[in-house]
Amino acid sequence: MMAESNEKGLESLQVWQRALAFAENIYKLVLPSLPGEEKWGLANQLRRSASSIPANIAEGYGRYYYQDSVRFCYIARGSLEETFSHLTLACNLGYVANDKYLPLLAEIQELRRMLNGYIAFLKRSKRGENEPGSTLPIHEDPAPYFSDPDS
Repeated sequence: MMAESNEKGLESLQVWQRALAFAENIYKLVLPSLPGEEKWGLANQLRRSASSIPANIAEGYGRYYYQDSVRFCYIARGSLEETFSHLTLACNLGYVANDKYLPLLAEIQELRRMLNGYIAFLKRSKRGENEPGSTLPIHEDPAPYFSDPDS
């Protein structure tokens, strides 16, 4: 249950609300239907990928600079696709019935649309573009890579 507040924050972000509800549905509708031998396999993968969707949207929201926000939304979108893959596998293996799978599939399609729209909004808004340091290039020296173990 979400706390009430007069300030707009993460709770007001519809894509996050929808992603959180989707993750809850995975926990409530799918995980209990998986066989015990999948507790550490498919169940764990579904749990992690589904909970990662709203978590990454939240982390991006908490970053003021839009490019960070966009990057975390890309990660959330990747987690959504990973969840889709695990869920489809569970359905194909007969662990999840079509009457549970099809509404979740529709929710995945809606979350894709919402995430893509939110990413487009972030790119247009360029929130934090004029913050101090936002124009500095990010440069990390890559660690040396040796393909020859004797080098």
